[in-house]
Amino acid sequence: MEDPSLSVLIVDDDPTTTAVLRGLLRNLGAELACTVTSVGTGKAAREEFRRGSHQLVLLDYLLPDEDGLTLLAAIHALPESRRPVVVMLTGAGNEQVAVEAMKLGAKDYMVKTALSPLALRRAIVGALERRRLEARLAEYTDQLKRHNEKLEADLAMARGVQQALLPEHYPEFPPGAGPERTRLRFSHRWIPCHQVAGDFFSVFPVSEQAAGVFQCDVMGHGVRAALITMHLRGLLGELQPLAGEPGAFLTELNGRLQRLLSRVGDMVFVTAVYLVVDAAAGEIRLANAGHPTPLHLQRNRDQVSPCSQPDGPGPALGLMPEFNYDAVKRPLAPGDAVLLFTDGLYEVAGADGEEFGQARLRKAVTGRLTQDTASLLDGVLAEVQQHSPTGQTGLPDDVCLVAVDFAG
Repeated sequence: MEDPSLSVLIVDDDPTTTAVLRGLLRNLGAELACTVTSVGTGKAAREEFRRGSHQLVLLDYLLPDEDGLTLLAAIHALPESRRPVVVMLTGAGNEQVAVEAMKLGAKDYMVKTALSPLALRRAIVGALERRRLEARLAEYTDQLKRHNEKLEADLAMARGVQQALLPEHYPEFPPGAGPERTRLRFSHRWIPCHQVAGDFFSVFPVSEQAAGVFQCDVMGHGVRAALITMHLRGLLGELQPLAGEPGAFLTELNGRLQRLLSRVGDMVFVTAVYLVVDAAAGEIRLANAGHPTPLHLQRNRDQVSPCSQPDGPGPALGLMPEFNYDAVKRPLAPGDAVLLFTDGLYEVAGADGEEFGQARLRKAVTGRLTQDTASLLDGVLAEVQQHSPTGQTGLPDDVCLVAVDFAG
């Protein structure tokens, strides 16, 4: 049967102090019954640690063969399962010794001239309780670490799913035209600022000569925003019969999304823009729900202009369930492109706190109109990143850019 008593090792070369400590330990009461061993040197103490495991060590600061702090460091280096609780003993009150002892793992310290049953009991009970709390904290920390590792793995998988849902191959117009002959060409850059993103886009055929391009930005970041983007993706598939009419498309999408968000409790909204690029008609039809206004890149005229609506964009999705969104038409010339983007692209603040801003963004795009679209996107991103105080590739918000080139 396992001995329930507390195994105590006294390390002190003074026989009188050792005898006093033994007497005090015998009188601590049944709830603190002790089995006591005593040694007078550091060497003998190390041998005790090698042979067995003591739960508590009363350690003298001054030993004949080494100082107590050196031995304390050796105790602290023992494996966790064999490391005893240490109470340091000194001949006189010395705060510096106490501080050093605590740094090296001692749980308390006592002055030999102040030894008493009450003081010794208080020191032992307090030291054992601190060890218990440390063990519990270590256990909680380990549990939290394992939980975080699982969460990170889940988020990494969620990010992989999000990336898999982004277009890997774009449709061709007309179908089967091939990459060199398709009348509409697409490019994108998707940069989440966390493991998962609230920015989302989709490109899909509306007809043999027209493409639907949808982009949205869910309020907030992280898992909640990512879940809403997944729901939106499902809704896009359900609304294909309305895909040729951007206003009706966003109106129905808003109603369905609002019915979901009304059951969530917290206020959530989604900015979105949807446009139909019609290669046969040479035009775009566009509706906007509180999203940054796309840019029309007119390369032949060396001009960049916003795809604005007369009354401005409608409200973000999810805010007004009965709102009817209007669409605007805009002609496209061969060589033109349309650029869609989320606000994370231009809301990057510089060292002086000034945002990159939409005016600077428009200037950055205009200065790169002679470049191919992929190079233009990379150049604009690099300029935005250089505007941030660190000049790093990381951005404080999700960023999504989608470009459509009209080959004519």
